This record gives sequence, C-alpha cells and structure tokens, in this order.
Amino acid sequence: MALEKNTLLNTRYRIIDILGQGGMGSVYRAFDENLKSAVAIKENLFTTEEYTRQFHLEAVILANLRHPNLPRVYDHFTIGDEGQYLVMDFIDGEDLRSRMERDGAISEDDAIQIGAAMCDALAYLHSRKPPIFHRDIKPGNVRITPDGHIFLVDFGLAKVYQGENQATTTGARAMTPGYSPPEQYGTARTDSRTDIYSLGATLYAAVSSTIPEDGLARAMENAQLTPLRNRNSKISRRFAATIEKAMAVDPSDRFQTAEELKKALLSSASKTQQVPGAYTVSPPPSELFLPNDPTSSMPAPAAAPQRSPMGIAPSSQVEEKPFVSPFKKQKERERKRRVALFRFIALLLFLFVLAIPFIAPDVIPMEIRSAMPFLAPTGTATQTITPSPVPTFTLTATSTPTEIPPTVTLTPTTIPLPSDTPLATETALLDAASPAVVVSSTPVGGTGQIAYASNRTGIPQIFIADLASETAFQVTDVPEGACQPSWSPDGTKLVFTSPCKGMDETYPKAALYLINPDGSGLTPIPTVPGGDFDPAWSSDGKSIAFTSLRTGQMEIFLLNVEDNSVTQITKGAKDVESRQPAWSPDGSQIAYVVKRFGVYQIWLMSMDGTNQNQIVRSGTQFSDYLPTWSHDGSLILFNQRCATKFCLPYLMSTSSTDRTEEQGANLGINVLPVEDVSYSPDGFWLVFEGEEAGENKDILYMTVTGANRTRVTTDKKLDFDPAWRPVSGN
Repeated sequence: MALEKNTLLNTRYRIIDILGQGGMGSVYRAFDENLKSAVAIKENLFTTEEYTRQFHLEAVILANLRHPNLPRVYDHFTIGDEGQYLVMDFIDGEDLRSRMERDGAISEDDAIQIGAAMCDALAYLHSRKPPIFHRDIKPGNVRITPDGHIFLVDFGLAKVYQGENQATTTGARAMTPGYSPPEQYGTARTDSRTDIYSLGATLYAAVSSTIPEDGLARAMENAQLTPLRNRNSKISRRFAATIEKAMAVDPSDRFQTAEELKKALLSSASKTQQVPGAYTVSPPPSELFLPNDPTSSMPAPAAAPQRSPMGIAPSSQVEEKPFVSPFKKQKERERKRRVALFRFIALLLFLFVLAIPFIAPDVIPMEIRSAMPFLAPTGTATQTITPSPVPTFTLTATSTPTEIPPTVTLTPTTIPLPSDTPLATETALLDAASPAVVVSSTPVGGTGQIAYASNRTGIPQIFIADLASETAFQVTDVPEGACQPSWSPDGTKLVFTSPCKGMDETYPKAALYLINPDGSGLTPIPTVPGGDFDPAWSSDGKSIAFTSLRTGQMEIFLLNVEDNSVTQITKGAKDVESRQPAWSPDGSQIAYVVKRFGVYQIWLMSMDGTNQNQIVRSGTQFSDYLPTWSHDGSLILFNQRCATKFCLPYLMSTSSTDRTEEQGANLGINVLPVEDVSYSPDGFWLVFEGEEAGENKDILYMTVTGANRTRVTTDKKLDFDPAWRPVSGN
C-alpha cells in the first residue's frame, strides 16, 4: 500500500506526493527535514532475505556514483517487513516523454545533445568495477532540468555484473516494447550493448514521435525496423544510420561501447566533443517546475507505467547465456532433425541389407550361401528332431491397487512330447532341470481405467475403458455432447465440458459438469455466458482450473469446488489469450498456454496467477500446447506443431525448474502421432491420442520411453481426450 501524504519516513523524510507506482512499489517526492531539500525515494516492497541482500548491495554501489548526468544516491534503509527505500536527488523539470507529448518530435540537434549526455552517463556506469548496466533506458527515464541539463534517472533495474560465469546481483528486467532489445526478454546475457540498443530506440522515438518495432518481434523475423528517414525525412542519413546500427538485433552488430555511439552521434552533425555534463537542450516551460516547500500545493507528475511482475525474480536462479536469435535457433534445430532423419534412414537400410540372408536366402548365389553356415538350407525337406521334454511355465503375477510393479514367478513344469513330433526348424530348449526363475518386470500397462471422449454414438460422449477386462462402457448421455474429461484426485468424480460437437478449438456457450464414473450424479457447475472448457482438477481436489470466454477472450479461472466461487487468475492484453491449465503434482503451480504473435506458447505461474513466465520459446514457426506434468513434477510434457506449414505433432519436454534452457526437447518417440498425453498413476506409462497408418484417431498407451505401444480403442469413429484414472479410484 502506498504511503500517505505527510507521512514521516525514517524520522527524516516527509512524503509530499507519489510520482509513480509499479509492481515493485512506489516512487515518492519527499522533503528531507534535515537537509531542507526535495528528494526522490524509491520503494521496494519485496523484503525477502534475497531481495534485502540484493537491495543493500545495489544501494551501496549506487551511493558511490558521482557523475554530472546521474542523480546522487545518498541514503538507503529498510523498515522491518514493510519495505526497502533508496533516497536520491530529486531532479526537477520534465522527462523526455512529456516533452515529446507536448512538442512532438524533437530536433536532430537536441537528439544528439541528449544522446551524447546519455552516452557519457553510460560510459561511466559501464566502466565501474564491477560494471553497472541500466537496462531500462526510455524517454520516461531521461530527465531535463530547468536549465536544460540532462539526467539519466531510475536505477530500480540497474544490474551489477560480477563476471562471465556468475549471476547478477539484481534480477528484475524491464521489458518495454519498442525500447528493450530481444535478449532482454529471456535469459540471454545482457551487457553494455543492451543499454546501447535502448538508447538508440529512445532517440529513434524522440525524433520520429513513433515507438520503433519491438526487438523480440524483429528477432523472430515477425517485424522489420522501419527506416528512420521514412518516419522523419528531415533527419540526416548519417544520424539515421547511427541510430539504426545502435538498434541492430544481434548485439555483435551494434556499437560495442557507449563511447563509440557518442562519437558516431557527434560526427553525424559535426558536433564538437564537450566535457561530461556540458551537453544541454532548451529548458522546459517554467510552469512545470515544482517548489521545494512541502506545504505548497503542486500537481503530481504523470504516473510511471507499471512494470510487469514477471520480471521480479532473484537472478541467482538464472544462468544467463549469450543471446542467439530465435530464428537462428530454429534453423539449427531443423538441421539437427534432418541429420537425425538421415541417420535413421541409413540405419534402416543397413538393417535391411543384414536381413536379406534370412528373409530371402534364394537371392544369394549358392557359392556364397554355402559359406554361411547360419543359413537354413533351401528345399522342401523337413528336419525331424526328437525333442527333449519342454518346460512350460505357470505365470503367477501379484499386484496391488496402488500399481506397484508386479513380481512374476516362473515355475517350470515338464510336459513330455511324443517322439514323432516334427519341428520345421531347430528350437532352443530350456533345461527342464533349471531352478525356478524370479523376474522383476516393469509395470504392466494393462491395469486401471482410462476416460476418453468418443463420437461413436453420433455425438461425443464420455466413455471409460477398463484395461484389465478389455471392455468399455458409456458414462454420459448428454444430448448436446460431452468431452474433455478430467478426474478428481481421488478418482471418484469426473468433470467434463458440454455442449461438445467434436474436437473443436474452443467451446463457446459450453459449461462444466460433474458426474460419477458410473454415470450417476450429473451436476452442472454454475456459470455465466461465454463458454467454459479445458477443465483441470487440482491435486488437493479443492479447485478446478478452466478456460473461459466470459471476458470476451480466453482466460483462466479457478473454481472453488466447495462453494462454487470463481476467481480469474489471468488477464492478458487484447489478443493475448490464456488456456489449457495443467496443475503441478503439489498443486503450487499451473502450466498453461498463452496465445501471442499468432502461436501458442508454454507458460508457468503460481496457482494464484502470480509469477507468470514463459518457459519455452519456440519462436513463431511452432505452436506449443497441451502441457502435462510428470508425477515427480520435474518435467512438463507438451505437444508442438508447425505454425506455418503442416507437420505431425511432436512430443516435447522441458524442465519445470531449470530456466537455463528455454527450448523444448524432442522426446524422439513419435513413430506415429502422439498428442494430448496423460500419465498413468504409477508414472511409467503415457496414454495418448494416436493414428495408426490408414486409421482414424484412437486411444493408445505406451511406456514413457515409447516402448510397448498398445491400442485401447479400435472403433471407426474418433476417440480423443484421454485421462488415466487415479489409483484410488480403480
């Protein structure tokens, strides 16, 4: 909660106004009762041990900065669990954003003056030991004083670099569209060239009155930077070329230091080098100045834009890597897939050649075949062998309802065979005198029950397949159809979506229903107009996450099962939609899908909707969807399809905790389409939608390694949306 006006902070600083608010706290204008001067106070409401340590280290480093284009930081303190505070000079005047809003595009000469002043400040910051990177340069953080002096302000996101292989001391990242370079959107390493890009984008916007195209969209080749002279033809070619080089997508193509950028700016208009702090522009109107007297009435400056809470995370959890364009990553991934396909085909050809002597011995010349004693002789003669007694085996399998891997005991029993029994080929016989053999096998997949949707009755309904008896029975008989079954954690109830006419992208006007596995107890869940679908039951059974269209676009909501209350936990910008929630095994997190840039992406958030982060970055060439968690919570499986051309869905995985790699890993088990996977209760098997050659979509299961593929349904109609029943419900 923001501090109220006239609050005396730390027995010294009297709060006058709120200058801005964001996700981490507020920025205040205050009056220093000791020094009788106006100050700016930045507040950080995150008071965990990690944030306190980072805040203290940042404050100590910033307090030692002395530069004519930087405000002076001269105090910091923490008040219990309430917040941390950084006190710095209050820079009166206006910011560059306000000047642009008032006067439109600034002149090239003013832009050069501002750019040179900012380069002086950046060169100073970058040369500190350790270096300091600002990471949030934009028009709102460029301040112009009453005498035209230029300041770089707002150190809330400053990053102190500690070496090539070490984490940084502060981890919040501003991601301001248009001003942030592409490497700042993920976990790629940010350095001095990050500030150079943002300064170039700030000057681009200042002389054109237009925010440049977003860096991430440019990196994924989803947008191109509009040439600066197309925005403002009065700009010189040399100045435009300087700005466009500073904004290169690849950091290696930019100016490598702030001093290089400054020299290029000054040479573009034959400006002379000046001492740091000597670059000035025309001052703002006098009516914008604020008095120092805290009792006087004054208007508060425009609030700073809020920062996304997604950037608030200790960077000690993240290992930063050099930035690589998503387009380049995609090209490399496609190259590896082509190499893997070539190797697979070569292996098949090699195995085929090796198999020729066994499957077609007649095609081999006699003189060569005679040198191969392992080949069976050709002809019609039958070799008669007098067999020894052959042991058969009595299979005794023990298992429990908790799906513990069974122990199989093989007990030999000797059955004599008639002496005239002919065998076409030699058969290896086990010694009847061998002792009993005990084999600990992997879990068998033929146990438990799987709920799924099928349109075999003409419209989709929910069915349950019992694997042990190899039978299936219908659960729902809803006139408008039912699909998307999800089990309660105790296996005693199902939640599903209706109406459902088939495998649709969305389900407008649909609602959620509860039902018992035997088809009784059908109960509608209260809803509002729009459409509710994609249900997922939490591991504690208290909540159901689902997608809804009730706000006009897809967002994720939580239903409290006890009182039917509903809470919205995602709220995206226009055309940024969220769907397909999947709970972590401990119920603390939700993996889900976000639709942006025309493709689906895998994101992760806390169960209350906070800490939203994209965890897989596949670019605009692929759509990632349908996440599901492994039983130990270490992996998230998901499907991936080509976004711009047809391809079969890949089964991919990513770590749920390790954020050093943001590309999903192809599991390499797709011998046929594998889509919409669900784990078995023991975690050893996966049930999925698949299509055998020439067949329609059916339900199959296999081990997590892709072995022992077994078909569950064979109906000629579509079977989809599989969900394995929890153990306690079997």
